[in-house]
Amino acid sequence: MGCSTCSTGGCTPAGCKSNGSCLTDGGCSKLDVYDWLSDMDLPAHYKPFNIVEVKFKGSRKDFYVNTNNHYLEMGEMVAVEGNQGGFDLGHVSLTGELVRMQMKKKGVKDSAEFKKIIRKASQADIDKWKIAKGLEYETMHKARTLALELNLKMKLSDVDYQGDKTKATFYYTADDRVDFRELIKKMAEAFKIRIEMRQIGMRQEASRLGGIGSCGRELCCSTWLTDFRTVSTAAARYQNLSLNTLKLAGQCGKLKCCLNYELDTYIDALKDIPENVTGLQTERGFARLQKTDIFKKIMWFSYADVTDWIPLEVNKVRELLSMNSKGQKPADLKGLEYTSTVTAPKPVAFDYENVVGQDSLTRLDEKNGKKKKKKKKGKGNSGEGQEPRAAQPVQQQERQQQQNKPQQQERQQQQKRDKEAGQQRPAKPDAQTRPQQNGGGNKNQGNQRRNQNKNNNNQKPTNNNSNKE
Repeated sequence: MGCSTCSTGGCTPAGCKSNGSCLTDGGCSKLDVYDWLSDMDLPAHYKPFNIVEVKFKGSRKDFYVNTNNHYLEMGEMVAVEGNQGGFDLGHVSLTGELVRMQMKKKGVKDSAEFKKIIRKASQADIDKWKIAKGLEYETMHKARTLALELNLKMKLSDVDYQGDKTKATFYYTADDRVDFRELIKKMAEAFKIRIEMRQIGMRQEASRLGGIGSCGRELCCSTWLTDFRTVSTAAARYQNLSLNTLKLAGQCGKLKCCLNYELDTYIDALKDIPENVTGLQTERGFARLQKTDIFKKIMWFSYADVTDWIPLEVNKVRELLSMNSKGQKPADLKGLEYTSTVTAPKPVAFDYENVVGQDSLTRLDEKNGKKKKKKKKGKGNSGEGQEPRAAQPVQQQERQQQQNKPQQQERQQQQKRDKEAGQQRPAKPDAQTRPQQNGGGNKNQGNQRRNQNKNNNNQKPTNNNSNKE
């Protein structure tokens, strides 16, 4: 079974395999804090800090007092005091001196009143808490149906049950104020629990629900970002980004928080770039500014009748601007363009052997090719130096077959011609029918031979003087 409370959905968490209900290392928890003081030895007679940070569903965290001095570790489940009585279950997210630093960061004073940690969660408490969490999905959809029936302009995004299943907190977003008193009455009758409505912003909603951003990673607000700073379109202008709301907006519908990450670096780099530059005046004409590379400090200009852009360094642009302010104009920007001084990297001379080169995959093929060439040179009529055909590579055999193919075809054609010629050639007379050299012979045999010579056009006539005599 996958984790039902994390934004990845359907994953099997690491750690104790409790389906997202613990905060062990490597689990699917959000907004984790690494306790870098956990391996350090505390001084003698040191009294541990008795305030503990406890994490609940989503990104909600709160501080509680450990009055009974329970030994608590990160990821452990505890029962704490709930709102208006009852108890709630959460996970210990931080203990020790780091809690004091977190309180200072969030502006919480030590003298403030904190709720108490009642006990470590028992198995009965955990079973009851899991039953309550199982009702959240169905409860949220029923509440949305009731809100639609009342035509309320609000969006119910999440619901969080208290650990003892006596109270449910509904989180919603709305553009204007909403009168939801009638909705609370209907939900209290339907669910038989105490109802609390809490309005949150669009960024807080994305933090609670989680998701995957356009970068392919989980949302920053649901994993590590704790404070939401205002993001303006000026941040995109400073970074030369196109003002496309589809690309600049995040899952919450607002501008992405990551636009502020590199803003300070861009502002420092822009100090060297001249401001309010639209173009340069030259004798050839007005060259308009097309693009600025902030970190390389190169500015591209182009003329109205030319499509090519001319790169200029920032220092050169300052000189040309001062000339234009004095009424002077350069002839053309073509000869002043920036040329890259990047040279090809020199080959690195290693002080060790190239082991990979010696173990090349084609080293055996190269050796076989050299051997074959040598054997071809020393090849004689006797056939010495020829490799057996089975030992030759397959590619070489195929190459030899292709080379010998025309010779085989000529040999086959020659055999055909010889065969046809053999059929047309007259049969040799036997010793008995052969005429005698003395001049004696049979006239019938001579007549037969004459008829055969007449039928064979390609055969020359034989001399029959002996028969005539």
